Amino acid sequence: MGKLVAIILSAIVVMCCGSQVRSDAIDHCYKAGDLVPLYVSKVGPFANPSETYRYFDLPFCSPDNVKEKKATLGEVLNGDRLVSAPYKLEFLVEKYCEVVCRKNLTREDVSQFRTATKRDYYFQMYYDDLPIWVFIGTIDRLDTAGSNERFFLYKHLKFNIFFNKDRVIEVNAQTDNRHVVDLNEDKELLVEFVYTVKWKETGGAFDERMKKHTYDEVFVDDQEEKGWKYILGDVFRYPNHKSLFAAVLGSGTQLFTLTILILILGLVGVFYPYNRGNLQMALVFIYAITLGIAGYSSTTFYHQLEGTNWVRNLLIAGCLFSGPLLFTFYLLQTVAISYKANAALPFGTVLVLFLLLTFVAFPLLVLGGIVGKNSQTEFQVPCHTTKCPRDIPPLRWYRGVLPQMALAGFLPFSVVYIDTYYILITVWGHRIYTIYSILFVVFIILLIATALVTVALTYFQLAAEDHQWWWRSFLCGGSTGLYVFGYCFYYYYAEAGMYGFLQTSFFFGYMACICYGIFLMLGTVGFLASLFFVRHIYGSIKCD
Repeated sequence: MGKLVAIILSAIVVMCCGSQVRSDAIDHCYKAGDLVPLYVSKVGPFANPSETYRYFDLPFCSPDNVKEKKATLGEVLNGDRLVSAPYKLEFLVEKYCEVVCRKNLTREDVSQFRTATKRDYYFQMYYDDLPIWVFIGTIDRLDTAGSNERFFLYKHLKFNIFFNKDRVIEVNAQTDNRHVVDLNEDKELLVEFVYTVKWKETGGAFDERMKKHTYDEVFVDDQEEKGWKYILGDVFRYPNHKSLFAAVLGSGTQLFTLTILILILGLVGVFYPYNRGNLQMALVFIYAITLGIAGYSSTTFYHQLEGTNWVRNLLIAGCLFSGPLLFTFYLLQTVAISYKANAALPFGTVLVLFLLLTFVAFPLLVLGGIVGKNSQTEFQVPCHTTKCPRDIPPLRWYRGVLPQMALAGFLPFSVVYIDTYYILITVWGHRIYTIYSILFVVFIILLIATALVTVALTYFQLAAEDHQWWWRSFLCGGSTGLYVFGYCFYYYYAEAGMYGFLQTSFFFGYMACICYGIFLMLGTVGFLASLFFVRHIYGSIKCD
């Protein structure tokens, strides 16, 4: 089975990557005059990182032979479409006002550039795998109200490249407001695009050259035992909708495993900044493989709760997270296709994802379910459950589900509040996240805070003689996901500066799925912590 999975995964990677030629230097070492690989990736509004298009969708100078770089699955999912750039930057070769091309811009070309400049379009390049971001034009606002604006296109690009011996350490591109093209009239223009290259020696280390693109700093807000003994005959009574309950625990366990594996890969350096798209590719493959854990965990717990319809339970576990995720994915793909954006995946990539789910994820889900169904483990409880459930006394309003969820999610969210901001500006911005060690520590603290808060609220619930703690502990543990989703609204409207239907739908669509996953994962953590606690306290008293 393992060999078969390996063969299928290898075939999937080959199908996605294609057969295009890769020309990057493996060791990043060059001699004077060597052509250092320079690729243009995408173009789009700076405030909308998901709304990106191919570089040559705008009427830039195009080289005679445009070569497309071989793309990994992760790069495709990330929206990268790397093609050879019209600029030639040989190692240690300086140039001054080198002509890229003389191009006749039609009225439609001028209008297209004007619209792009108005929307703060930038384009992204990679020089020796170092990222470069450059705005395509500038806006001259003649009054503070912004009612009188003039738009200009940059036609001169200056590359400043820093080297240490035979390696490139840093690169940046500058524009010049003195060399612009007036785009304010719809008329044909003859434009000469030029570029300048300057080389400077530096003592910077090659291993630290990506630091300027990452964040390395971390910036630094006498009712004891009342009634709980009297419900020992009801505290382990099975919850309502036990098939659904087992399924949410299975999905939560899978997502917890997925998160741990991703963090471990980040710690060991798999998501090295040069390996663009590795994170997205790892998420896809690990999610598919760990779907078997969801099937196993769900059916095992369902079997312990004396459930009989294990097939139905397995289907619920398989669709609980995958269903909303796939629905959101195809909905957003429809939006991206209508905008002709790079976020719209090619048909081949969609087919690869479909094959991955069909021939890897689904069989592993079924296999895990069969193993869990045949497990002989029993639900261990220290006390017997009575035949007739005990009535729950009237409770104050603040002991209701919603107030308890609001209280439970506040402390864990405050633990991750700062890191959530930097993750968002990395995922939805133009930075590269590399401090996985800090993220791992924060994640551990989040788990501890979630477990402690949920256990405390479970104890107070039992002290009030409310024995229906199963679903409550899950909902309280997962409520942090709702806080994160609420913070997304603040980030989008107050911090990000994003706009437009495409970007709004992508941001809230995928963040809703992520926060739903957080809800399932932390809900599972909260319930398991509460289960351990309840078993312990009731196991410490004599149960006749």
